[in-house]
Amino acid sequence: MSLLVKKLVKTIIIIYNISKGGLLKMAKGNKDYFGLSYLVSVILAIIPVTSWVLGILTRFKDGNLIAAIIRIFLGWNIIYILDLIFMILNKKIFRLL
Repeated sequence: MSLLVKKLVKTIIIIYNISKGGLLKMAKGNKDYFGLSYLVSVILAIIPVTSWVLGILTRFKDGNLIAAIIRIFLGWNIIYILDLIFMILNKKIFRLL
């Protein structure tokens, strides 16, 4: 199984869990990526596909539709790099808007 397919399957599993409310229940904390720990958030931020998808979903969850739309078009390149840098240095994802 190729690496891209493995990443895609993991992303689909995460999205499925989010849609069923599994990860949204964990979002009570002030942590990024639905309340997951720092280490898990860094790992998810390193993988481009999960960073892009989770970045969009967190913006929709926060009710910030404009930022979610911007992430759909720019989240895979410019904002991906900013998310990764901010997650490693500041322990928070880059909040645009």
